[in-house]
Order: sequence, then structure tokens, then C-alpha cells
Amino acid sequence: MAKILVVDDAAFMRMMLKDILEKNGHEVVGEAENGLIAVEKYNKLHPDLVTMDITMPEMEGIEALKQIKSQHPAAKVIMCSAMGQQHMVVQAIQAGARDFIVKPFQPERVIESIQKALG
Repeated sequence: MAKILVVDDAAFMRMMLKDILEKNGHEVVGEAENGLIAVEKYNKLHPDLVTMDITMPEMEGIEALKQIKSQHPAAKVIMCSAMGQQHMVVQAIQAGARDFIVKPFQPERVIESIQKALG
């Protein structure tokens, strides 16, 4: 299955996503609490996929997405957002995100999104 980097400033959200992913056979190869660390870890780990929160300290998810995509055009990134962030979701898709999932996470939706992104 896929090697996935989980990016979210909330440890609880990272833990929830990791749990969903691992129960479905994926491997979480790294975690990051902001976009700055996410870009560093992407360059080091080269995961198959990234789940990226939109709102984070240090560097927002959309900025991190743009940096990752500029260095690795084939990168697969799924954005995670709270309800009411639709305008940011549109920006993320325009910046190259493959899909987005809404918090709170529904396991079926997370897995569906990952399968879609991995093609």
C-alpha cells in the first residue's frame, strides 16, 4: 500500500488520520505539524501521498503544497479542511491538490480520496 506523510498542526488529528490509514493497510512514514516541516519531510521521505491541513502555523498548507509541487510536480497531495473553508479548497485544487477531505474525518471518505489520488 501507499507510504503517506500526514501533516496537521493538531496531534489529535494526525493520530486519527494515522489510525484510519494504518487500519486500511497504508504506512504512515512521517508526520509534520506545519507546512515548513512538511516540505522538509517530503524532500527527505518522498512519500507516495501527503494529507495536508490547510490552516497551520509557520507555513499554511496551501503554501507548502505550492512548494512541494514546484520541486516535485508529480507529488500527490490531499488537502484537509474544516467546514467553511471552501474558498481555500478551491485555491488548493488550483495549486495542484488531488482532492480534499473535510474534518471531522469519515474513514470511508478518507480511503476513497486516497484511492482516487493514487489512481
